[in-house]
Amino acid sequence: MIKFKDFYHNEVTLSFTKNPFSADPKHVWVITKFADKWLLTKHKDRGMEFPGGKVEEGETPEEAAEREVFEETGGIVEDLTYLGQYYVDGKGGAVIKNVYFAKVNQLVKQRNYYETEGPVLLSDLPQNLTDIPSFSFMMKDGVLVNSLQFLEKAQLIQ
Repeated sequence: MIKFKDFYHNEVTLSFTKNPFSADPKHVWVITKFADKWLLTKHKDRGMEFPGGKVEEGETPEEAAEREVFEETGGIVEDLTYLGQYYVDGKGGAVIKNVYFAKVNQLVKQRNYYETEGPVLLSDLPQNLTDIPSFSFMMKDGVLVNSLQFLEKAQLIQ
């Protein structure tokens, strides 16, 4: 298990094992690629981030991950891989979130991207994300850094 503080100084515990904190997490976050580019979305308030959100009633976390990618980017997931789960001991209560890696094979233009402004494609993620205001706080802590390292070690990305 990896422990660190998030952007808001909350204690975060990240694990790359299956469901270490909950078999029924209520949130998902999806690190996404399309055509060898990173597929992010631009949240109207938070800025650029990978898609994610809440698991809806009657939905599995995997179904939520695919739905969130589609709603926020128009991406159709062809391959979804569970990476890990993290627990945030936040000031407003605890949050448990599954982290996935998705390969998207198609982008479908949406009339409405819900709380986002739609897809953003990047060839590379900037090294200094924490210093760039246009990126969401969710991109600025150890979840992303450690997940990218995990993806590289598992040879899911280069």
